[in-house]
Amino acid sequence: MSFLPISKQDMEARGIEQLDFVYVIGDAYVDHPSFGHAIISRVLEAHGFHVGIISQPDWKDESSVTILGRPRLAFLVSGGNMDSMVNHYFVSGKHRPTDAYTPGGEPYKRPDHATVVYGNLIRRVYKDVPVIIGGIEASLRRMAHYDYWSNSFKRSILLDSQADLISYGMGEKSIVAIAEALESGIAVKDITFIPSTVYRTKDVGGIYESVELPSYEEMKAHPEKYAESFQIQYCNTDPFTGKTLVEPYPNGVYVVQNPPQPPLTTEEMDNVYDLPYMRTYHPSYEEAGGVPAIAEIRFSLVSNRGCFGGCNFCALTFHQGRTVQVRSHESILREAELMIQDPDFKGYIHDVGGPTANFRHPSCQKQMTQGVCKNRQCLFPKPCPNLEVDHSDYLALLRRLRALPGVKKVFIRSGIRFDYLAADPDDTFFRELVEHHVSGQLKVAPEHISDRVLQYLGKPRKEVYEKFVKKYNKLNEQLGKKQFLVPYLMSSHPGSTLKEAIELAEYLRDLGYMPEQVQDFYPTPSTMSTVMYYTGIDPRDGKKVYVCRNPHEKAMQRALIQYRNPNNYELVREALVKGGREDLIGFDKKCLIRPRKTGAGGEKTGGNKEAGRERGQAIRKRTEANGGRAEDNRENRPEIVRRKKKTIRNVHKKKK
Repeated sequence: MSFLPISKQDMEARGIEQLDFVYVIGDAYVDHPSFGHAIISRVLEAHGFHVGIISQPDWKDESSVTILGRPRLAFLVSGGNMDSMVNHYFVSGKHRPTDAYTPGGEPYKRPDHATVVYGNLIRRVYKDVPVIIGGIEASLRRMAHYDYWSNSFKRSILLDSQADLISYGMGEKSIVAIAEALESGIAVKDITFIPSTVYRTKDVGGIYESVELPSYEEMKAHPEKYAESFQIQYCNTDPFTGKTLVEPYPNGVYVVQNPPQPPLTTEEMDNVYDLPYMRTYHPSYEEAGGVPAIAEIRFSLVSNRGCFGGCNFCALTFHQGRTVQVRSHESILREAELMIQDPDFKGYIHDVGGPTANFRHPSCQKQMTQGVCKNRQCLFPKPCPNLEVDHSDYLALLRRLRALPGVKKVFIRSGIRFDYLAADPDDTFFRELVEHHVSGQLKVAPEHISDRVLQYLGKPRKEVYEKFVKKYNKLNEQLGKKQFLVPYLMSSHPGSTLKEAIELAEYLRDLGYMPEQVQDFYPTPSTMSTVMYYTGIDPRDGKKVYVCRNPHEKAMQRALIQYRNPNNYELVREALVKGGREDLIGFDKKCLIRPRKTGAGGEKTGGNKEAGRERGQAIRKRTEANGGRAEDNRENRPEIVRRKKKTIRNVHKKKK
């Protein structure tokens, strides 16, 4: 067992004269099943193909993609485990200082829009070698889409990258089918029949039962047409019911999306995860300090994929689909036993899960023969009558993992779907979750508490979260535990005005909790929420929705969630005044902030009225200079204030 070739010397050591596939990736080479490039390359290897890896090539140097020579069948290209733009930038547009998927965490080792840049780089050097793109970046940009970072409407990534095919979704089945078609001598331009692929053509006459989407030019000129197109795409993401989609472009070009590949069976999932991964990064990265991303997943276990939760801000429906697919207990236990043998294993399994940890079977039996419902969600706005709520299989798996020799604790960190858990009439799993699988804090994602905003988020009503919190606290009390909930909250999601942002701040006031981290809504490709952000239309019903795009208002909404932070005072005060809620400025316990203290002459301490106005203007300028993002509270304030805030948080936890 060894790493795949990354050099000519590695090829010679393996006796390989020419590789079948050269895989160009935007991440460091990590041979672990949590990395898409590892899975795809190992699956191809298991089917008899030779694959080599070029990791993070210098996109300014054409020779960087020639180090393994010309592949016999094709180049494969992936931007990495994350969309390269999300990897590079905060929602504010500010560049992230580190890259967890690069040796030593060094930034700037891949280009913006990496898949497009790598594809064009390869095409300049090898004009006649097929180029197949895949991974999250290609998958979510496979049709025309809104690009937040350039604030523009872009073509399918297939056209911009000059690739021949997209293998979208998880891709294990489609990549093998593509490889076998190329091996049999079929020209890449004739590979038009494989599920989970996208290709270009000028002849759509032979495509049957297809749905034609609005043209790229129509959507670019009329954003409401994009909302219409997206809804059609959303309703065709199921392998059982999905139709072939055709997107017209100028000059008679069509981009054609075939329906998704069928979900993997448990046996197929086991085969994928039982392949001989090295389970770590390539040793050539040791000198740089390794690859930071390995830290969290090194001692974690993937138990499922797919999600029927259907959150509107999440792209899982477009990438993994809504049908839950699972590994067997035996496969997961085998991987856990390998993990235990690692010299660095300290007895703690960090996670057992996937997109949603407590989904271990399809939402209903109908899904496996007829597919998911096109116009109905399983959990939203309330659980479907056909939903099967059952945690028994997941509970049995966790019990077996806890019983393994050498395992001290098994944690769940990938996220619990609290509304699904709250719908379970049997409290056995909930009790054992609290007793055995929480590391002091359980992370859940209510995202907001305004029912209006939750409707646009695709999340359950506030009362469902409150029911869950009540039961969680009750179980902790019964078990003698002092464990807390860490709710993920989102500001500025479409539908959220200052009114709803203030409502959330009041809820946090009553809870006695101030989040340390807040996620401002981040428009990423192929999500319902991003379409709302771009078009101002809810694709589900075609109705208009309020969208906060102004950087200063976004900063105010974000600051309201952290209203206790002194650095946010001016933003919070302005938001309350603009929102007509000056009643929340005062000394009453219901108030969010106090008015500025006044001196003997009636002036505000710290300066006169003019000085106060100047301070407010300075804050607004800093906010705008920072791309609309409120200043990072923890990084910018003095250490003494940090200690003071930590003390305040501890007091609130004790009160809670």
